[in-house]
Amino acid sequence: MPRDLTFTCIDIGGGTDGTWRDLAQAAWPGWADALVDGALEPAGQAASLAMFDEHMPELIGVRDRLAAEIDRPGAAAVLTHTGLRSPFSGCSQAAVDGALVRNYDFSADMCDRQITRSDLLRPVIGMGDVPCGMLDGMNDAGLAVSLTFGGRPVHGPGFTVLLVTRYLLETCSTVDEAWERVRRLPIATAQNLTFVDRERSAAVFLGPDREPLRLDDACVTNHQDLPVSAEQEAESATQLRLATLLAARDSAGDGEGAVDAAITALLTPPLYQTHDWGTLYTAAYRPRLGRVDYHWPGDRLTQSFEHFTTGAVTVGRG
Repeated sequence: MPRDLTFTCIDIGGGTDGTWRDLAQAAWPGWADALVDGALEPAGQAASLAMFDEHMPELIGVRDRLAAEIDRPGAAAVLTHTGLRSPFSGCSQAAVDGALVRNYDFSADMCDRQITRSDLLRPVIGMGDVPCGMLDGMNDAGLAVSLTFGGRPVHGPGFTVLLVTRYLLETCSTVDEAWERVRRLPIATAQNLTFVDRERSAAVFLGPDREPLRLDDACVTNHQDLPVSAEQEAESATQLRLATLLAARDSAGDGEGAVDAAITALLTPPLYQTHDWGTLYTAAYRPRLGRVDYHWPGDRLTQSFEHFTTGAVTVGRG
């Protein structure tokens, strides 16, 4: 894992000013390599578009608009995220006094590291990833959403969690709305989502082999409601990380002090990790303020709907 990481802050607007096109065309070879076999065959494209049209009709216009900008064969099908392989990652996240705080742990070489502001259906800010997906983010209505791997390497037909996160941010205003929408979506892998709005929070367990489950205690790492094997714990420390984050959140009371305590814990082992698939960033979304702070040891970057700054930022991982 490199000691310094560069993140790019980009405003793609509605996707038609050339910014999205340039990013997408440069990234197209990597996206094509991530497709499952047959995804761009006529039958594969038809199935992808049909699933998208059925489950995410609100985004059909956005998909077609962005596909026209990419101007590559099969672009609309690629944007459905039904033919993309879904990598697994380790993360920790929690709702803390109206904020959503999280670590994103992954390979630096496999993460786009793009902090994106967009206005596709509504204003959204967050960490973008392959094509038009989101690792985490918030919208102008005051809803924040963040993803983490659910701990089980299962696959099935459905959308990547990256697109599900984007879809919820584009179409929902509250935790309750996000829950009602996500519970009917087919998802390709086992994933956990955390929702925070201006009034409440929730965590959701999802997977292609289970029914969705909503939890009011929104603090999750990389397991769900099934027992964690000794092998999984040794590899991921998911239970240790969950206990550490819960203790930090619950020991500091309410208010900004609790948020600061959680961020400090996220920047400290065992939550903060420096191996090859270690922590790439810590984020604290504050939906009530329309602001997100990205943290690294010794560095911080703030973005908001009122003040979004574009450009590249190089930070130290400590």
